[in-house]
Amino acid sequence: MGIPVGKLALYTALGGIRPSECLPITIDVGTNNEMLLNDEFYIGMRQKRATGQEYDDLLDEFMYAAKQAFGEKVLIQFEDFANHNAFKLLEKYRSTHLVFNDDIQGTASVVLAGLVASLKLTGGTLADHTFLFLGAGEAGTGIAELIALEITKQGKISLNEARKRIWLVDSKGLIVKSRMESLQHFKKSWAHEHEPCKGLLDAVKSIRPTILIGSSGAGRTFTKEVIETVSSFNEKPVILALSNPTSQSECTAEEAYTWSKGRAIFASGSPFDPVSIDGKTFIPGQSNNAYIFPGLGLGLVISGTIRVHEDMLLAASEALAQQVTKQHLDQGLIYPPFRNIRKISAHIAAGVAAKSYELGLATYLPRPADLVAFAESCMYSPIYRNYK
Repeated sequence: MGIPVGKLALYTALGGIRPSECLPITIDVGTNNEMLLNDEFYIGMRQKRATGQEYDDLLDEFMYAAKQAFGEKVLIQFEDFANHNAFKLLEKYRSTHLVFNDDIQGTASVVLAGLVASLKLTGGTLADHTFLFLGAGEAGTGIAELIALEITKQGKISLNEARKRIWLVDSKGLIVKSRMESLQHFKKSWAHEHEPCKGLLDAVKSIRPTILIGSSGAGRTFTKEVIETVSSFNEKPVILALSNPTSQSECTAEEAYTWSKGRAIFASGSPFDPVSIDGKTFIPGQSNNAYIFPGLGLGLVISGTIRVHEDMLLAASEALAQQVTKQHLDQGLIYPPFRNIRKISAHIAAGVAAKSYELGLATYLPRPADLVAFAESCMYSPIYRNYK
């Protein structure tokens, strides 16, 4: 229960959602771990993991019961589902329930915010960039899809054209058309016409990305040669090492700044200390989902939204990017300081709610004139009476 309890605590602390409106749930479908099954103190279901129709029926029953018990506007966040289940469940229920997957959509939204903010340093638009991912799981493909949607929105081009600017490398190399038959369904959209590349370095040399994103969970894969190569054809390469914990980060902040000679625009999933290069100190930003999901949840709640639309995730990203000032950028930050998170969450909530009203998915009418002020007024604060 640690993960759902912890996530809901962040909804309250960072997004101002009342704790009395939060319910942590773990769905136990059994385990295939023989050590746990034979452990007399194991408190989970003592059975092999449910799969197939049995698994689907259990999730159907839960989703139906949640809506029956709490109504049409109950927000259900999926967390830590395996890749094949995560995509399937999100696709299945997004049109019938108010659902959100933080691993796919939350990660994507916070990364997109950092990329939008980085444009203030690199110039141009997202459509001017070439993206290369190391990692093609939930996080990687979720981020790629949201980037493509934002490019489509900004550039008035088709989604397929936007996807052609984005390349992914998985454990078998660059995802290309010739691999189509062996690819998992969620990777197929990212298979482009290109010669196969076995490793990341080969892909970097061939694709020549302006933005390099790691979501592989494989530590130290952004090697010196990879970063030097990216830096050789980019004045300001954007390097995002998103995997955590620190031991699994694709590179450290010090490595990114040192190997790029202080030119990299860097952020990571794990926290890193400031780095000094040639007398200049860089403060690496942390691409943390906690920037997005509390404000997103607040925006959905205060507007009475009944479905999560992709445009709401784009609105959340844009609202977060707008909180990055020139002072932050001068320090190398593409995310605002976390100490202002309640204010940030209110602005994200306002952006999400505004988009919900625009799309006709909000049910609390009339729309408040000042959505930021309204969001702040709805936020729960743990302030207690002094009875002395």
